[in-house]
Amino acid sequence: MLSYFLNRALAMILSLAVASVVIFCLIEVIPGDPASFMLGLNATDEAVANLRAELGLDGGLLPRYLAWVGGMVQGDFGLSYTYRVPVADLIQDRLAVSLPLAIYALILSTALAIPVGVLAAAKRGAWPDLGVMAAAQIGIAIPNFWFAMLLVLLFAIQLQWVSAGGFAGWDSFGAGLASLTLPAFALALPQAAILARVLRSALLETLEQDYIRTARAKGLSRRQTLWRHALRNAGIPVMTILGLQFSFLLAGAIIIENVFFLPGLGRLIFQGITQRDLIVVESVTMLLVFAAILVTFLVDLAYAALDPRLRR
Repeated sequence: MLSYFLNRALAMILSLAVASVVIFCLIEVIPGDPASFMLGLNATDEAVANLRAELGLDGGLLPRYLAWVGGMVQGDFGLSYTYRVPVADLIQDRLAVSLPLAIYALILSTALAIPVGVLAAAKRGAWPDLGVMAAAQIGIAIPNFWFAMLLVLLFAIQLQWVSAGGFAGWDSFGAGLASLTLPAFALALPQAAILARVLRSALLETLEQDYIRTARAKGLSRRQTLWRHALRNAGIPVMTILGLQFSFLLAGAIIIENVFFLPGLGRLIFQGITQRDLIVVESVTMLLVFAAILVTFLVDLAYAALDPRLRR
């Protein structure tokens, strides 16, 4: 188990190193100079040069990359070009929205997908199975921002149960949670459709195994066999999807956060791109990549705990 852990940890570190190089190079080649953008069209060359020196943009790519990576390792993500505050402070404020939103959406998608997927597998070929698969196909086909607009139209405009956007803050937990409910459902519905299909397929494959027939021969009902044995052993592919979904929900909420005017990491990236605040875009993107790779690493460790064959 120790060698497996060390191999996965080494792979994670190498992945982070490669990702940092790719992110830095891709963002640095974006056309346009942040200093010129900040000063406007009438700025003199001397003013632009002074601002570039102040922002640390006058050095070569390699020294700037090393300084950026070295700062991140120490928890220093740099200084925002636009807001003139540490990027770490911006991330901390926005993470208080994005992280609860991702967790909320993951809980909703799991709560929706597991009973639906089990029902479809238990009623294979019957109308519940066909209905679930048809609904799942629709959920996969419709983008989450369409779900967002439909939810706003129904619950915010027609029924007026919740607000159409904005974030009430965590001073009142209930108000903050209510602000995230529609965005969380918009993110969760497509993911629940994917998870339900994967769970159904895994359960159908598991139900054909010999140990399932043995359990039935010993007197267990189909329901008991399904919930006690099949569901647990079908958990490995489901865990893979859950890990990928959490990474997507955390990193892929840019559109949803802009639809609902949520001050999260996705909206921060969008604002950084429009304002040419490269250090914000680089640092936040690297943080999201780190979260995705870390979740994958933890899923691999959970695999090894569930299936000892993977430790070899």
